[in-house]
Amino acid sequence: MTFKTTILTLAATTALASGALAQELDEFNIGVLGGENAQDRMTANQCLADYASEALGVPVNIFTPADYNGVIQGLLGGTLDMAWLGASSYAAIYLQDPEAVTPVLVKTNLDGSFSYHSIGFARADSGITSLEDMEGKVFGFGDPNSTSGYLIPSVEIPQSGESITMEPGEYFEDVVFTGGHEQTIVAVNNGDVDGGVTWADGLGNWEDGYNSGALRKASDAGIVDMNDLVEIWRSKPIPEGPVVLRTALPEDVQATMVELVETLHETDPDCAYGVAAGETAGFQPISHEAYETIVEVRQREIGG
Repeated sequence: MTFKTTILTLAATTALASGALAQELDEFNIGVLGGENAQDRMTANQCLADYASEALGVPVNIFTPADYNGVIQGLLGGTLDMAWLGASSYAAIYLQDPEAVTPVLVKTNLDGSFSYHSIGFARADSGITSLEDMEGKVFGFGDPNSTSGYLIPSVEIPQSGESITMEPGEYFEDVVFTGGHEQTIVAVNNGDVDGGVTWADGLGNWEDGYNSGALRKASDAGIVDMNDLVEIWRSKPIPEGPVVLRTALPEDVQATMVELVETLHETDPDCAYGVAAGETAGFQPISHEAYETIVEVRQREIGG
């Protein structure tokens, strides 16, 4: 089935509903977290926006703020209606306004799990193969609001050794923020930092960038040859971040978007591949309870 045919089929099955939906909102705004360049984020999610526009009967806009906080503030302020968040970004919103958004779906891995890992990595020719080798080196992290790019490694990495701390100039020569996952991958690959962290499902093959995640997207885009990198650390499983909807949206709008995203893997696998950052089993329902631990960690380590 072609993309055009799929659009027409979806439009036909929702024609009656979309007319009613169009009376309830003038547009629908989707926020996409930072971590890669804005154009790539737009390209990966444009198909979802097209489907959503047909289903809702209104223009659908994609917003790609420079950092995670742009999406967080957009959802809190009501200027964004939907986003796929990291768990820490969701926790940040929940701690400021528990009623702002509703977690509705979560990406599911090929093995049926809905978790991923923070992956520490370095250049393969650097001689660095572990956190012990990173002593006295520069460590790159993504965004302060990233779960795998900062929150979880900031907790688990110091637990890996008695002398390891996250304070610049102590165990590591420096601890720097690159701005996002893609930026960290590029910084390590170019030798601007000695090691970094990013996210991956940890399934499949390293040389592919695993099945899904920032490494897979960078590998697919030709940004990096995975054979030039080596894994040096891996976190415990992290709950995959939720797709959230603004709670104040009309219930029928929320139901339409949940159905659209939940069935995207079957409706258009190529679109789902781009939206979900690699090979997945699609999206499944999720609720706030899955993120209570992350909310607690976020409040303890960073605050709201």
